[in-house]
Amino acid sequence: MRLIVGALCSVLALTAATAHAQAQADYPNKPIRILVPFAPGGFVDVAARIVGQKLSEKLGQQVIVENRPGGNGFIAVTAAARAPADGYTLLMAHSGEFVVNPAVFAATIPYNLERDFHAITLVSQAPMVLGAKSDGPYKTLADLAAAAKAKPGTVGMSTPGTGSINHLAGEWIGLSMGVKFLHVPYKGGAPAAVAISTGEVPFGMAAVSSAMPQIKAGRVNVLAITTAKKTPVDPSWPTAQEAGAKDVDLSIWSGLFAPKGVPQPIVDKLYAEVAAILQMPDVKEKFAAGGGEVGGMKPAEFTTQIKREGDQLKSIVQAANIKPE
Repeated sequence: MRLIVGALCSVLALTAATAHAQAQADYPNKPIRILVPFAPGGFVDVAARIVGQKLSEKLGQQVIVENRPGGNGFIAVTAAARAPADGYTLLMAHSGEFVVNPAVFAATIPYNLERDFHAITLVSQAPMVLGAKSDGPYKTLADLAAAAKAKPGTVGMSTPGTGSINHLAGEWIGLSMGVKFLHVPYKGGAPAAVAISTGEVPFGMAAVSSAMPQIKAGRVNVLAITTAKKTPVDPSWPTAQEAGAKDVDLSIWSGLFAPKGVPQPIVDKLYAEVAAILQMPDVKEKFAAGGGEVGGMKPAEFTTQIKREGDQLKSIVQAANIKPE
């Protein structure tokens, strides 16, 4: 009897393993969802739709972008973490969810990168720009730093909100140069950029896509970008390091993630497909139109970048005494 039961268990285990392997080999055989923590039309949503359309063409299955905005990204990210680990629910997130939130909401964040997700690949990244009114008194970052040193905490800096990556980038620049700016939060990137152009604030930290209308109109000058690497959008823009903030290097990025437990062959397949998509000329052009460059780095490399940036921003949050609202 024991021999019969043992043999039956072995057969069942083999059958389950075979079915599991077959499911991986057949992946995908139904539509894939990509959850996005923002409303349609934004930086992350656009990345999801560009990649999703190409994935659908390459894999022969519909890829549906599902927007779940709100809660500082917690709603969509938590839903993705709790989804079945079968590769049919993915997450397109950005630096806010996996770099900024753990630094700002350390005690209350309901998800964890290493515990809950596979980082598949970096999809795109772009610098932020430090812009000032074109006919204003500040022509260089050194001008701003001198004014802030003369009157600490009075030189206003616009951002899309308290605890945003723009806010942290501005604080990092201030700390690096030994000055304190006056943070002036707005409800979104576009209003923050308009505030620079009208002189409502002396300068601000904005995504390239948010600031570009004001830059093209000649109302805002770029004094520095936040990455150590020059941007192809305009190679004449100085990096923050070149402008005097010696250790600053921070980008806004979008990335693709899968729930922890998704079989490695599926993760590998998704990485290979998305990395190939990101090298397509039309895809590069679409990201470049928004001021970004395509990614494609391997999962381990992407994970390392996220951890490095997270550690950097935790120190900035502590040093600048940034509190969540």
